This record gives sequence, structure tokens and C-alpha cells, in this order.
Amino acid sequence: MEFFATLTPGLERFGKKEIESFGGKVYEVRENKGRIFFKGDEDLIAKTNYLSRVLERINILLYRGRVESLEDIYNVVYNLDWNFINENFSFAIRPLRVGEHNFTSIDIGRVAGEAVIKRYLKDKNVRLKVNLDEPDVIIRVELIFDELLIGLDTTGDIALDKRGWRVFNHPAHLNATIASALIYLSNWKDDEKLLDCMCGSGTIPIEGALIKRNIPPGVFRLKKYGYQFLKLYGDEILNKIKVNQNNNIYNIVGIDKNKKYLLGARQNALNAANILETITFKEGDAENLREDFDVLIVNPPYGIRMGRKGYIKKLYTNFLKSAKENMHGDSRIIVITAEIKFMEEAIYKNNLEIKERFRVKFGGLDTEVFYLV
Repeated sequence: MEFFATLTPGLERFGKKEIESFGGKVYEVRENKGRIFFKGDEDLIAKTNYLSRVLERINILLYRGRVESLEDIYNVVYNLDWNFINENFSFAIRPLRVGEHNFTSIDIGRVAGEAVIKRYLKDKNVRLKVNLDEPDVIIRVELIFDELLIGLDTTGDIALDKRGWRVFNHPAHLNATIASALIYLSNWKDDEKLLDCMCGSGTIPIEGALIKRNIPPGVFRLKKYGYQFLKLYGDEILNKIKVNQNNNIYNIVGIDKNKKYLLGARQNALNAANILETITFKEGDAENLREDFDVLIVNPPYGIRMGRKGYIKKLYTNFLKSAKENMHGDSRIIVITAEIKFMEEAIYKNNLEIKERFRVKFGGLDTEVFYLV
């Protein structure tokens, strides 16, 4: 089978590594475009959806080619085999259009839907039902400039970054898939201390605990959102997955100066398979840290969604100064921010070394990840 996965642009290398660890064969990675193409058996549908921490949506690739017009799109969709859809199922087209065209994404959805209905009617003499709100089958029709991708969505409308454990929302919380990628980047070892000194609602500490305890993110999604692929393949495909979780205690600390956020972080940790026992949440100030660490991963305020620009610049300088004073040996700092210039200035002022940096698209913002030593 062929697949294409979507994920946050900038995290492709982490997604590739995950897919390969599940037994998939990656044959194309679109760097900074959020697309990975790969091959594998049917079991990959369940593995990627249930176990992945950085992918956001998994589609079975039904077609990939060049088109020029709406008529071309109609013909491609019409000539595909849709007989795998149960006669009693409803379906919906989820269109996407990128680039300059003389038609809209709504037009793409309209002609693709019409093509599916007419082809199914021809083959089985049944008119498929359309349900735009809660369809049994979701078909992705994506036109990227002149390339047409048609996929059977196995994830559902709610992407994999929505874990299902979150009961409290910070106004600028970090995407869980990005948090997991930053933890992977840090090469955090079992005996090392992980610190987030601006933890907000606890995304980084919680994802860290789930990774170390080998608790699949799909555990929570299944309860809250379910999976699209179960309607087509049944529970058997998911029941094949065996995961050895553990109850080990790890040294994870989350600090924030806002008591409301700390309370929310604790609530999230309790909801996330009761992992609060391995995370210490405490009140504290990132500009006056009194906590050593091996790995510090932080998503500070950007001044775009919250905070003032002058305050952000001062915060970055003081935070890195305080963090450096608590570093030892192999300590490293990983920061993601949209205020790239402010972070560069703070790094320079505190004489820290940039080991690596790369761009990540986060919620419509161009952010940058800094790996500091």
C-alpha cells in the first residue's frame, strides 16, 4: 500500500524516523512542506495513527499526478475504484488548493464529490450519501499547484496533534507533535533531568512522561475522538498492536509563575494516564531559575499571541542568563520561538553556542528552533 502523511512543516525528519521505526519504507520527503510519502502493509495504518507522536494525518494514497483543470480532476476521480465503500456509508470530500487557479477549493470538492457519486452509481446502482459533518469515509482531494493528490483519510477530521488528554488549555499552548519532536531532538536519556521553566499547561513535561513510559498517544484519542480507519478495517487491525508500557519514575520538572496554569498542567497530567507521579510542577520564575537540569526545553511567549515586545526581549535575555548559570556538563537548551531576532540577541549576550537551528511552521507562525549548549 502507498501512503502520504501530513505533519507540521519542519518536522519531516522526525516523522520519517517514526515511519521507518513502524516498518514503513519512505520514498519521498518534502522538506518544510509537511508531506511524507511511504509504502508498507495494512498494519501501518494502525501503527502510524496509534503510535505516532509527530505525524498529524495518515492518508492511503489513491492517486498522484498532474492536472490542469476541474475537468481533469473530475475524470481522475471518476476513473478510480470506489467499490470498497460500503453501500450504507456516507462520505465527504475534504478539498485543499495551493497555488493560482481559476477555480476554488469549493469547486474541487464539488466536482470530486459528483464524480464519486456518479461512478459508484454506475458500478453498484446505489447513490452514496453525502455527510459533510460526520462522514463514514473522508476523501482528501488536494491540488498543490498542478499536482493532484487523492487520499483516503484514515485519521479523521481531528488530527493526531489533538491528543485527547488535554482538559485545560493555555492560551498559547504548544502543539503536542512539536513538543514530542523537541524531546526527540534533545536525545533526553532516562537518567537525565528534563526541565520546562515556562511550562504553561504542561505539554512538554506530559509528552516527555508519555514518551519515557511508552504510553501511546492513541490511547487517549481512541476514547475521545476515535479513528476513521476502524470504520473501514474494524478493530482487528488495532488489536494487533502490542505495546509494553512501564511505570518507571523519571526526573521531569515543570515550572511556571502563573498558579492557574500550574493547576491546569496538573489536571492535564492526571488526565494523561495519571502520569503526575513522575512530573514535579512547581511555582517559579524563568528569569531567576533555581533549578539545575540536563535538558531544558521551553516554548516561551512570543509577544504575538501574548505579552509585550519590550517584555519579551528582556525575558529572553534574563531567562538564558539564568539558565546558563544552572547548566553543567552536557546540559543543553532547546527553545522554539517566533521572535527570532530577540532570541539571537539573547544567545549572543549570554555567550551560548548554537549547535543547531531550523524553521518550524507553528499555527501559521514562522518559528525557529534553537539547540543551545
